Formats: sequence, structure tokens, C-alpha cells
Amino acid sequence: MNALSLVTALLLAQAAPGPKLLTFDDAVREAQARSADLQAMRGRLDAARTIGWKAWSNHLPQVTASGTYLRNDSRLAFPLSPALTVVLQPGEVVTGQVQATVPLIAPSLWFGISAAGHGQAQAEWTLESARREILFGVAQLYYGSVGARYAVRITEKQLAVALDHEKDARVRYQAGTTPKVALLRAEIDRSRAEADLKAAQAGFDSARTALATFLDRRDTDFDVEIPPEQPPAAMAGDLEASAVARPDVLAAREAVAVAERSRGAVWARYLPSVGAFGRYVWQDPKGLNQEHASWAIGLSASWTLFDGTLREAELSETGAKRVEAEASLRAAEVRAREEVVRGKLDLDAALANRQKAKETVELARENHRLVEVNYRAGAATYLEVSDAQNQLLTAEIANVAEDLKARLAALRLLKAAGRFDPK
Repeated sequence: MNALSLVTALLLAQAAPGPKLLTFDDAVREAQARSADLQAMRGRLDAARTIGWKAWSNHLPQVTASGTYLRNDSRLAFPLSPALTVVLQPGEVVTGQVQATVPLIAPSLWFGISAAGHGQAQAEWTLESARREILFGVAQLYYGSVGARYAVRITEKQLAVALDHEKDARVRYQAGTTPKVALLRAEIDRSRAEADLKAAQAGFDSARTALATFLDRRDTDFDVEIPPEQPPAAMAGDLEASAVARPDVLAAREAVAVAERSRGAVWARYLPSVGAFGRYVWQDPKGLNQEHASWAIGLSASWTLFDGTLREAELSETGAKRVEAEASLRAAEVRAREEVVRGKLDLDAALANRQKAKETVELARENHRLVEVNYRAGAATYLEVSDAQNQLLTAEIANVAEDLKARLAALRLLKAAGRFDPK
């Protein structure tokens, strides 16, 4: 290839557009906007927000309207005087009625409204906890894609080194300064490096496909980068105290309130209820009062004195549910604190492993450099070069993996503390 061709190839390579970068924040935003799971969750959240509204509707005035048309087979009238005839059964009757009722004193409804409010809050916190779980799943998929991407980069570099070694071994073999086994080993290393690159690329494509599917995007030709590390301020403060205020714990706390209010609603059914009503009726022909319209207003009271021990059974049932809800709350709080403690231990271990992996890759690089120098000087065999190269490859991949594990462990700790809340 002449100089002009080489320059042209370089210019074309630089001009060719690469895959678009998908940052971690971009992935979270796409998940918020396009994830089918999150969209379904928003629908459930909208439905949950109507719980309180539905409970209040029972305490607001209820207005009904009705109308009837009646045709009788005969007309029956009774004359009281020459000027007055009372129609007992008209041939055709048209009637319209509007009635309104409103509860004035309804203790069970009061507790029901309170229980509905706590039930709505419980549903909202439950769905918020599920939303964070879904977004943490996005984070795991993204970090997996980053690890696969850097595995491709490392194996590309290793393949380039293997090609150089193969070329050098062939020159030395042809010059008679090295045995054929060295050339064969170099060819084996080059072939293995090509296979490793194909496997790494396949792994990266698979990871990108999984992430794109989760984000509901058809385009899988995108690049990823290592997300920024969590700042120390995010880990400051009492993480265990934060954990007992995370969404799933708050949902369990609201469940206790729902159980208590539900039990109160059953107790309130031992008390009487008082309501008011109003009714307006219009009919044709006129009624006995010789008017088309009539109206009435009044009060009504009801008091269930005995219902076959139904209330007692429901008191027992709601009492058991309250005990269950309180136990679930204690379990949620204990689980939250335990996850924080375990998250701290996992993060400390991940940071230590990352530091060791960093030291190992630095030693592997120095060892590889020294072996390369000795090989060029004829003081080392190609087998030693191959071993050093394999050690460096393993160390570099482990270094990237441990770095990503440490960053993901920090996110997991924030999630355990209830502080992982990407918007």
C-alpha cells in the first residue's frame, strides 16, 4: 500500500461515524419514558390514586333521577261532586322523580375514608419501590454492557499484540534463530486471540440486546461508558436510619394503618347511622292533592342491634390482619437494616478487590514489559512471552470487572438505604 492509499484509508476511518454513545443517565431516562414495565406501573399508580376518591364518594350526597310511563287497560274515576272527580286509576301516567340522600352521622364511613387514604398511600409506596427495582435492573444491565465492551477493547489490544508476536516469530524462525515450536505457539496465541475477540464481541452484542430490549428500543448499535462513581456525600449519614424510610418499609407502615382503620370501621358498625333525604315527584295526571308536583324531606336513622355475630367475626379477622401487618412491618425494618449492613460489607470487599486487581494489573504490565525486553534481547523464550501476555489479559479483564463490581456495589448500598432514586 502506497502512502496516498494509507492516508486515504486513515481519513475514511476517521470520517466513518461510530456508534452513538448511550450514557447511564440516558439509559435511565429512556427507561423512564419507554419501559413497558414502568408504563404499566404508572397505570396501576393512577388507579391506586382513586382509592380515596371512591371512599369519599360514599360520604357525599347521592342524587338519583327516574321516570316511568304507565298505560292501564282501563280508566277508573269516582265523581265526588259535579265539579270534582277523583281519578283512582288513570289510563296513562307519566311520573318523574329526583331523590337526594346524604349521610350525616356514619362512623363506619369515617374509618373507611381514613383506611382508604392509607391504602392509597400504601399502593403508591409499593409501586415506587417497584419502580426503583426496575431502574436498578437497568443499572445492572448497563454495567454488564460496560464490562462486555471493555472486554472487547482488551481482547482487540491482545489480538494486535499476538499478530505482532506471530510476525516476529515467523521472521526469527525463517532466520533460523528460533525453533519452529515458538512460531507454532505464536500462531496458536493469535488464533486464540481471534476466538477470544469473537466471543467478547458476541457477549457485548448480547448484553446490548438485553439492555435495548429492556429500554424498548430497536437500535442496538450503541456504545457505553463507565458511569461516574458515586460521590462520598451519597454514602454520608446514618444509612440504617435512611433504610427504614425507604418505599417498601413505608408501604408496610401504611398497611398497619389500613388494618387499624379497618378494625375501627367494624367497631363503628355498633353505632347508629343518621342520614337526610329529599324527594321531588312530578306526575301527570295530577295526584289526589290536585297538583302535578310533590316533595318531601326528612331524616332517617338505622341501628343494627344484632347481625348474627358477623361483626364479632370481622373484628377477629381484622385483628388478625393487624397482627400480620405489624409483623410484616417489623420484618421489613429488620430486612432493610440487614441489607444496609450487608451492602456496606459487600462494598468494602469490592473496594478491596478493586485495589488488589489494580495492583495486579500494574504488576502484570511491568512483568510483560520486562519479558518483552528480554525476548527482544534474546534472553527470554517465546513461551515466557506468551505466559506474560496471558497473565496481562487476565489481569486487565479482572481489573475492569472488579471496578464495575465496586461501582455497582455502591449503587446497591444506596438502594438498600433507600437513596437510589434516579429521575
